[in-house]
Amino acid sequence: MTTYPIDRRTAVKLLAAATAAALAPSGFTAAGADSMTTRKVPMSGEEIPVIGMGSSGTFDVGSDAASRDGLRGVLQALTDAGGSVIDTSPMYGRAETVLGDLIEELRPTSTLWYATKVWTRGREAGAKQIEESFALLRTKRLDLLQIHNLLDWREHLPTLRALGEAGRVRYVGITHYRADAHAELERVLREERFDWLQVNYSLGEREADARLLPFCREQGIAVMANRPFADGALFERVRGRSLPPLAAELGCTSWAQYFLKWIVSHPAVTCVIPATSKPRHMLDNVAAGRGPMPDERQRARMFEEFEAS
Repeated sequence: MTTYPIDRRTAVKLLAAATAAALAPSGFTAAGADSMTTRKVPMSGEEIPVIGMGSSGTFDVGSDAASRDGLRGVLQALTDAGGSVIDTSPMYGRAETVLGDLIEELRPTSTLWYATKVWTRGREAGAKQIEESFALLRTKRLDLLQIHNLLDWREHLPTLRALGEAGRVRYVGITHYRADAHAELERVLREERFDWLQVNYSLGEREADARLLPFCREQGIAVMANRPFADGALFERVRGRSLPPLAAELGCTSWAQYFLKWIVSHPAVTCVIPATSKPRHMLDNVAAGRGPMPDERQRARMFEEFEAS
């Protein structure tokens, strides 16, 4: 067998990639310096980037250029970094419309991963709203369709199942954003099979650690984490504080990256969806998807550092 020599630069890259793969926490596909870490969706094995993008409170804007220029940059920053997951909802005002317009305008070369929701009462009204979401997002297929905040979930579930059987929806899920709904989320997940759960989870809102995340990991349910900064409360808590030494070990250069890496390193979490209207913040967020991810010991240290703040 003929062998071919490799130059020193190539050898260093190969060694770095092998080391990263060996050190990556279980369930991750380690990223190189310029690519984003991915995680597998339990039920399918599909790999998706760990940092996505939410749109609540950020993409509900008008059609004027001044309102949309920053959002165009946010979307571009996500896709340039290898991100693809975009989460939205009819609940978020004009967000679906704005996303559909900007995606059509930018025409990203990478394939986007569309997640939206149904948020209304009644089966007929739900089916109509879902069709409107397809039209507004300008897509023929949704990767994930979720029942928003469990609203009338029994009525909507047959519609979601039918869309899945027709090949128009790939996964179905349920969502909530408050800890006082976690018991109901668990009850529904035990009663019916869902592919995804979207739930609030962060260093400031750790209630899902108690039961929901272990349950999802055991049952093979993918988890999308919302409210990663607890609506800004985490930044207020660490305002004026320097990053702890551990941040450098993890390649974190900001508190946002520190908070996001703690979330996505949980073995049950598939991805996280921070929302922003500022391109520089999205650039900061997606950087959390690169480099080393904390292991169990490091996650415990991160928690202790935060608690001491």
